[in-house]
Amino acid sequence: MKQKLDLRIAPRTVQQEVVEKLRYAILSGVFQPGHRLIESQLCESLGVSRPSLREALRSLQAERLIEIIPNRGPQVPVLSWRDAEEIYEVRELLEGEAAARCALTIHDEDIAALKGCIDAFRRAVHQNDPVEQVNIANGFFAIILRNCGNKIIEEVEASLLARVTFLRARSMSLPDRLKKSHDEIKVIYNAIRERDPQKARKAAQQHVANARDAAKRAFEKAAGQSERTAGVRTRR
Repeated sequence: MKQKLDLRIAPRTVQQEVVEKLRYAILSGVFQPGHRLIESQLCESLGVSRPSLREALRSLQAERLIEIIPNRGPQVPVLSWRDAEEIYEVRELLEGEAAARCALTIHDEDIAALKGCIDAFRRAVHQNDPVEQVNIANGFFAIILRNCGNKIIEEVEASLLARVTFLRARSMSLPDRLKKSHDEIKVIYNAIRERDPQKARKAAQQHVANARDAAKRAFEKAAGQSERTAGVRTRR
């Protein structure tokens, strides 16, 4: 007698919903760096209990998308440009090496998965979904890291994931960056598909360098907006 297979999908928990909504708000810029997350206001806005909210905040803290400040509570971390620049320096070294190694060792099914990420990224751009764009970019590079044959490179990149995710969201917020990002990761994909480690390294490093330049422009734009806002408050 055949065993009956239960295909029902388990309902999503309130905590998962809260995590996803807050993550979206942070990555899409609704909550800017330094923004305090006041629990009572969030509970009212989200329509959830304080225990559910706190569980969600702990999950986001583990992702380093928020930080808990003593006597102040949760807030979106402030990342200085110097901090960002150091992250890009590390990424350029590690992701270039990972792409080169990946080109020599990746399996055919993961090459197909990389192509799937590129197609999905293009759809996310057309749908104007910033969080999905960042998630897909993360997934693309996760495949490369998983296939690079060096667990330390993968672990170091994993430790930077939340900050890299934030920076990706910041750089991709520029109108001209999305198409360029798509074109750049396609070059990386082609180099890996062709099993060309030198070309893959160069393409990955160029992508990081271009992302760094875009992020710097985004940081400067945000700083200018902050200065103008401060000026308006001072005149009042």
